[in-house]
Amino acid sequence: MTSPLPRIAIPEPTSTDEAYNRRSLPQYIHAVEAAGGTAVPISLVQSRTEQARLLASCSAILLPGSPADIDPVRYGQQAVKECAAKDEAREATDNLLLRDAFDQGKPILGVCYGLQSLNVWRRGSLIQDLPHPSAIAPSGEDSAVVNHEPGREVPNAHPVLVAPGSRLFEAIAGLAEDAGEQRMLSVNSSHHQAVGSPGERLKVAATSPVDGVIEALEGAEPEQFVVAVQWHPERTYESSAASRALFAAFLEAARSWAPNP
Repeated sequence: MTSPLPRIAIPEPTSTDEAYNRRSLPQYIHAVEAAGGTAVPISLVQSRTEQARLLASCSAILLPGSPADIDPVRYGQQAVKECAAKDEAREATDNLLLRDAFDQGKPILGVCYGLQSLNVWRRGSLIQDLPHPSAIAPSGEDSAVVNHEPGREVPNAHPVLVAPGSRLFEAIAGLAEDAGEQRMLSVNSSHHQAVGSPGERLKVAATSPVDGVIEALEGAEPEQFVVAVQWHPERTYESSAASRALFAAFLEAARSWAPNP
């Protein structure tokens, strides 16, 4: 008898921009289902009871990107003028999903805003606005500034270095360029914020080699799959073997998950 496909909870990216949801959510659904799972979208306007009911049927969570920024008050800062508006419904839903995932040991995959959401939930901080190349005087001294938000039309925005021994390293082994003990991976990029201080029981799994921006975090406990990346592998699922490998590793963890006794 064929085992049922693992069900993956995916919150809607935002409660404030339906056009963004219509454009982006299908990409996450496609990647999950192409990798062998069943996507379970979680509406941000559903009651917490209904969200919890759906979540109880899922064996993993995927936290997607969003046009919003997390409320900086949550990590002890006041918003700078470049900070986008918060999305209270998305933050509340992420909190529910993360609490369940950590309580039950469910696999977690975070993407862009999802990485930042995970980090803040684990008491980490964010850089509210990264340096922009356009803001640097044309003096030839801007080589240490990376454009982290060229947008979704640029599939290869900049390289990242993946740390040896990380889950991410294991997932993309043989699919990325050797860089000594590390691996070099070219990624897309659509973010103006980034991890400041990693949260509790999270470790750095990838960085931008030019400016040191943290590009991936992982959970420190080996028994739970927790991987979050600052780029968008769902956008390059069809064109990138590394993106497919990341979703494959996530879905394999979801298939292997069993509820806590």
